[in-house]
Amino acid sequence: MFASLTTPLIKLTAQVGEVIMSFYKSDMSVEVKSNETPLTIADQTAHQLIVEGLNKLTPGTPILSEESDALSFAERSKWQEYWLVDPLDGTRDFLEHTGEFCICIAYIKDHTPVFGMIYAPLTKTHYYTSDGHTFKLQNDIKQILKTCSPSTPLKVVIGHHSSHNEKLKKHLEHQTSYEVSQMGSALKFCEIAEGNYDYYPRFGPCSEWDTAAGVCVLQGAGGSVVGEDGKPLKYNIKDDLISPIFFASSKP
Repeated sequence: MFASLTTPLIKLTAQVGEVIMSFYKSDMSVEVKSNETPLTIADQTAHQLIVEGLNKLTPGTPILSEESDALSFAERSKWQEYWLVDPLDGTRDFLEHTGEFCICIAYIKDHTPVFGMIYAPLTKTHYYTSDGHTFKLQNDIKQILKTCSPSTPLKVVIGHHSSHNEKLKKHLEHQTSYEVSQMGSALKFCEIAEGNYDYYPRFGPCSEWDTAAGVCVLQGAGGSVVGEDGKPLKYNIKDDLISPIFFASSKP
């Protein structure tokens, strides 16, 4: 299924990325959602275009996007498979012009991500899974990604707004030697998949659409993402859509 969808999804995300970039240098009004995250016309427009595109590619398949209307768990729990989308992951970084924002599209089947695509509009770079591998596509050059063995000191990547998280500080105290870098959005998963970082522990709140595509990308490159119980993350199994604490690593 995904082999035939990869090319049209690359085209779709590239087109949406161009629209996102058209807003990037402009002044935009910003709303603040109930979870205190920002919302812009770029988020809303990207959402509309991606939903329209996915509906054409896979008619009848449910789509859950960060900008979707609220759906009850009673309705969502009936889904065996669905698209899970963050049309603009890293809106704060988008507004702060760090460049660290992306489009995240994942396909969930039986509570597990089975396909993931992340597109970075600023660098026009795609990361996606196919046949158990993860690929990077940039400037028409396609390469298979493989994670590297953990380095010394351990290269840790965290979010821009995570450095004051007390649980994270305590967790890192147990590491003997490490360097911390900060980065926005799900691109952190891609950076580990490329071998640029070793470890991404997440203690602060994020949502299921923030992680699913990244989980696929990292796993396809040889890494892993597990919760505090050491097991893979499960999706659409409860009322809320908040992801649990997780640990993304270059090695299983």
